[in-house]
This record gives sequence, structure tokens and C-alpha cells, in this order.
Amino acid sequence: MKLYTINTGNFKLDGGAMFGVVPKSIWNKLNPADENNMCNWAMRCLLIEDENRLILIDNGLGDKQDAKFFSHYYLSGTDTLQNSLKQAGFSPEDITDMFLTHLHFDHCGGSIKYSNDKTKLETTFKNAIYWSNTEHWEWATKPNTREKPSFLKENIFPIQESGQLKFIDGESTKQFGNSISVKYMRGHTDAMMLPHINYKGKTIVYLADLLPSVGHIPLAYVMGYDTRPLLTLTEKELFMNEAADKGYILFLEHDSINECCTVQHTEKGVRVKELFTLKEYFGE
Repeated sequence: MKLYTINTGNFKLDGGAMFGVVPKSIWNKLNPADENNMCNWAMRCLLIEDENRLILIDNGLGDKQDAKFFSHYYLSGTDTLQNSLKQAGFSPEDITDMFLTHLHFDHCGGSIKYSNDKTKLETTFKNAIYWSNTEHWEWATKPNTREKPSFLKENIFPIQESGQLKFIDGESTKQFGNSISVKYMRGHTDAMMLPHINYKGKTIVYLADLLPSVGHIPLAYVMGYDTRPLLTLTEKELFMNEAADKGYILFLEHDSINECCTVQHTEKGVRVKELFTLKEYFGE
């Protein structure tokens, strides 16, 4: 098995929405806002090369939306999905499995692109199985009013229409062999999936939106975007204690500075222990 960090670019979201009830006087020190109260966030994906499978976890915003859409999110940086895959030595056609933690647009927008003649939408990864789960698919395709702007039809329904969609058979899944397991979280959105990857004697957890950044490690730092914030609080507490006890490596999808961290128990609760990239940690 080999792992590759796939950076798809940065974007901005409102700092208050990202930190919920935490006052700006506190969170602004962690992720400073611009004059519009917007903070910079990464869209960091993970590529897993495992024998004859090439598994991509999430794929960023994509590039098919119109200028008005992108004007709300202030895209920045030179990284793109295509370029990062190329730097790793691969193309979209090489991907065998597209694992979608959930279907919010900043996690799955790269799933679908326009055809070369711009007349239709088609899957970006022609040879891949697109993995979701039945609970989240139902939630995303019949969205509540609050989440509806995050579940864009053009990101979701073309996957089903392509015939490439399959559903994971629950948290006990063996669909990715013995090296990858899946845990469901329901506070951010219903049945969000967090992959746990066994790699060189360590467990790497791709945290999606359970823990967007290092700045969200304290328990009360819960996003305003979460549909069930009190459930997130419970899920987060259980997970962070487990991560500290078992020495998990936390892979951070949205932290614009820090790729990975470990955590430890302190008098103030679970806090950061070490910050690093996968390459730094494993010497690759």
C-alpha cells in the first residue's frame, strides 16, 4: 500500500459558520479572517494505492460550476485535482474506487465534469466505482431545507445515471479489504463516512467534516454547518479520546496549514501532540 496527498485547491468560508458558537475574538486567532469575515480552507484528499486498486477519498469542488458560484468561495492556490493526480503519477482514468465521505459540494464536486463539447455532464472517473451508502444517498437526494444548497443535483444524480454508483454495506464492510474500515458519523450530516486506514502499523483516519482543522480540536468548537451539533459534540468526544488512547494519525481535509496531527490527553482535554505531513511521518 502507498498513500498520496491530493491537494485540490483552497477556498473560503465564513469564519462564524465554521466555528459555530465560539466567539470571533477566539477563533480569529486560529484562522484569521479577511475583511469579509472569510477564512481560508483546504480541500485535501487522499489517494490509496493498494495492489490493483487506486482509491480516491473525496475530490474537492470540481470546476464545472459557473462564475457566480465560484465568486462566493474565493478559490485560491495553484493546486487542482487533475494536477495533483498527475504529480502522483496517475490520471482520472486510473482511479478504480471513488470514495465519497458525504455529498456536500466541496467533497464531491470533482466527481462530475462537462463533456469535451460542453453539452452534457459525465463522470470524471470513467473506470471507477463511486461509493456512497444508502442512508446518506437518501438524505442527500431528498435534502432538508437547511442542507439543500450543499447537495447540488449536478454533483449527485449523474453518478447514479452513469451506472457507476454502489453502496457500502455498513461499518463492518470488507469491500476494501482488511486495510480500510469505515465508521459512520451523523452529527454533521446523516451517515457521513470516515475511512480508517491501517498503514505501516498505524491507523490513519480521514476526518472529513468531523474535525475540519486543528483549530476544531477543543470539544466546543463545532461548526454551524452541522445539522445536529450536540450529536457532533458526543461523536467528537468519543472519537478524540479514542484517537489519543490509540495514537491515531488524523488526516485533516480542510486545514489550510496542517495536513496531519496526533493528539494527547491533557488537563484541558484532548489537544494536539504533533503536527506533520504523511511524507514527513513515514519518511517517504
